[in-house]
Amino acid sequence: MEIRELLEGVRKGTVSLEQAEAELKDLPYKDLGYAKLDYHRKLRSGFPETVFCQGKPDEFLVKIFEDLYERNGEVLGTRASENQYELVRKKLPQTVYDPVSRIMKIEQEGKERKGCIAVCTGGTADIPVAEEAAQTAEFFGSYVERVYDVGVAGIHRLLSQREKIQKANCVVAVAGMEGALGTVIAGLVENPVIAVPTSVGYGANFKGLSALLTMINSCANGISVVNIDNGYGAGYLSTQINRLAVK
Repeated sequence: MEIRELLEGVRKGTVSLEQAEAELKDLPYKDLGYAKLDYHRKLRSGFPETVFCQGKPDEFLVKIFEDLYERNGEVLGTRASENQYELVRKKLPQTVYDPVSRIMKIEQEGKERKGCIAVCTGGTADIPVAEEAAQTAEFFGSYVERVYDVGVAGIHRLLSQREKIQKANCVVAVAGMEGALGTVIAGLVENPVIAVPTSVGYGANFKGLSALLTMINSCANGISVVNIDNGYGAGYLSTQINRLAVK
């Protein structure tokens, strides 16, 4: 229960003082021993805590998912495996999983998605990272336009989508190889661009380092850069920008 909802319930008499006290005992976080669930995060930052699933022991992950769902009514997990999904689904059958983005989530129905974020990729191989960004932004309430496989090797593909990209409040440019997509897009739009280097490429791309260096050395203005393959970070940041534009 949110703080405002709790206080309103006490004021109206629909929530007892004992119930309110019990709720407040879990603030600002709940200590499970192996994890401290940050129940105050949405109140502080506008976004609830997300679960990074990769590497978490199975029993810990299931319990974390259960607790966050019970608290927030929805929960987002990133970098989840199919095996982790099956384990969580046994406890929470409403859980859904996307094997492309590796996102596992329970989402409230009928969520309104506002504004516009354009998520673009250089190639089809960049789509897993792009989908992590797109689905993160959608989970947090943003409308997303997907513009995939518009890399600079065939720049006419990008130019044909220019009008759609220019309408977005923020653009996420996801690319591996030399990572030039973000620079080109930043030269075409007036709103912020978030460049996401991916580990896609041949040996001398150094697992995404070449794209990262290109993006942080861009000659175009208005670009911010997240870490290699960090679709989640781009989805989060783009939603912050989109929310400001909507306001």
